[in-house]
Amino acid sequence: MADESSQVTHQKAVRINLDGSRYGTFAEIGAGQETARWFFRVGGAAGTVAKSMSAYDMTVSDSIYGPCERYVSRQRLNTMLDHEYNLLIERLAGSRGDTKNFFVFANTVAAKAYHSNKECHGWLGVRFQKQPRGAANDVRIHVRLLDKENVQQQEALGIIGVNLLYAACYHSDDMNQFINSLADGLTLDRIEIDLVLVDGPDYRQLDNRILNVELVKKGFTSAVVFAPGKQVLLAAEHIYNRPLLIERGNFRPVTKVNLNMMEALREYFVHDFPDRHDDTIEIMEITLHNLLNEGAFDPQDFLARVAILESLGKTVMISNYAEFHRLSAYLRRNTKAPIGIVAGILLLPQIFDEKYYTDLEGGILESFGRLFKTDVKLYVYPSINEATGKIFTAANLQVAPHLRYLYRHLLANRHIRAIRGAHQPISVTYSSREVATLIATNDPRWRSLVTDDVAQMIQDHGYFGHQNGHGR
Repeated sequence: MADESSQVTHQKAVRINLDGSRYGTFAEIGAGQETARWFFRVGGAAGTVAKSMSAYDMTVSDSIYGPCERYVSRQRLNTMLDHEYNLLIERLAGSRGDTKNFFVFANTVAAKAYHSNKECHGWLGVRFQKQPRGAANDVRIHVRLLDKENVQQQEALGIIGVNLLYAACYHSDDMNQFINSLADGLTLDRIEIDLVLVDGPDYRQLDNRILNVELVKKGFTSAVVFAPGKQVLLAAEHIYNRPLLIERGNFRPVTKVNLNMMEALREYFVHDFPDRHDDTIEIMEITLHNLLNEGAFDPQDFLARVAILESLGKTVMISNYAEFHRLSAYLRRNTKAPIGIVAGILLLPQIFDEKYYTDLEGGILESFGRLFKTDVKLYVYPSINEATGKIFTAANLQVAPHLRYLYRHLLANRHIRAIRGAHQPISVTYSSREVATLIATNDPRWRSLVTDDVAQMIQDHGYFGHQNGHGR
């Protein structure tokens, strides 16, 4: 095969093989030894490969790495890296440690099988030194193999394996270039990279949450999830077959209204699905558009939002789904359980604006068919008119005349639910953007619009342009 993608991969493998400072082990479980194969086929592997091995049989794998519940998992990858790196150092540090940067490449992968329709995915990782006798660093990624045929999946796996090792060798000081290079020689309809984790003594100042937002920005994946404690979770795995409560917003900062919306959603959801709430996950979701501050991604602004949400015990999702029906379709691919999404009443007219659905053959009807597919409900939080005191709810919203019967149908069948009663706002609702403006202009009113602990964090860290001084 002599296409452009194989040429790029060939060149990378040759460079590593001819680099006399790199020496290590390849350990691959499942889907063949596709990465190691590249280094053998291009020539010069004797200067790079200390050992290459594979274990297909589970009993053999367990005898080497110990038993585990799941063979294609982060846990198994970590065990492989630990075991192989310790052996490498034990056997070769004395004879080669002064001149070699040791590495271990490992993967555990489930590719398409003849008699299985299970997900085709894998964990890949590199443990590597940046200088001889230096401390080791780790890079681990999770990928989904999207090709329809096994041989194509194996080909893609080999390419991304070479890319990962090459990036660890030559781009480890530039993480933006590191991530960009992972997809060299591949198109995004062949492979999805939905998690990247980097750690080690040379990366103590690096925040993996920023790296994973880059995956969404670059289109390598559609969503990433963060949990309290700076955890980066595999989104599809975290929400798999769990009931979900989703609140969309920019949360800059998270306000009392935002928290009240999630509380209302929780109460309504429990009422609507009394048997499906014990293992429910609550997620505060921020789209890429809402993540941008004045048109650009500001890492510190992003971390401020996430830090506050995590301090409140919230799980955060970053997605590239601007439209509600696309978010719903993504969630539904990963869970068959009920889904509740809460939105403010002022957002509802946008959902009914047909200009957002011109790319769909079925227009707005198709979008709602996707949005409300199988136990997905939209819960609408009310608003109050400052001048008249009138409360606007989903029950009294006016839509375009030709859409009124459609809207009545969605209300009557409880696809759209109006939040009422105790959760109706008692004062004017400020958006997060308006609260951020009050913070930046030292207007003391912002303090009444967020909880005390959120206000304290904003003040202590100077988030969102807060200035200590007047306005305190």
